[in-house]
Amino acid sequence: MKQPAHPLSATVLQTLVGAGVIVLALGLAAGAAFIPSSAGYAGVGPNFLPWLVAVALLLCGGFMVREARTGGFRDMEESAGDGRPYWPGFVWMSAGLLANAALITTIGFILSCALCFVLAARGLRSAEGQSAPGLKPWLNDAVTGLLIAAPVYWMFTQFLAINLPGLTQSGWL
Repeated sequence: MKQPAHPLSATVLQTLVGAGVIVLALGLAAGAAFIPSSAGYAGVGPNFLPWLVAVALLLCGGFMVREARTGGFRDMEESAGDGRPYWPGFVWMSAGLLANAALITTIGFILSCALCFVLAARGLRSAEGQSAPGLKPWLNDAVTGLLIAAPVYWMFTQFLAINLPGLTQSGWL
């Protein structure tokens, strides 16, 4: 008899993933309960989106548990990797998130988010074995990050009147 690779069966592990999503949804719902519900623009209050995400996560978690209990996650492709975490990629992505959090009030939303994108892209590329040497990939990622972050910043600050940290007081950078 062949012994399973893990002491827990795939069904149990898949059920635990679904249950984790349900717990996450319940935690988000608990947090949303403390957000004031006073209606803002178009009758939608600030707690609308957290409640919407909590309900969506709850539904997804419920479907995941049902799927796991009725035969497992069907048609799953086998992992192409060796199953071990790639720590350098994790470090790159973590550095991007931490740098964004640390620098957003200093260098502004656009530059800190672009930096986050550059570091996260580097981590993902290195995990896939695609990290090319030289300055060109860094510059391409920086331009791409700026092209993503700038419209998001302008949409939030200019159109939705939501204050995000900027580099200048003009509201455009």
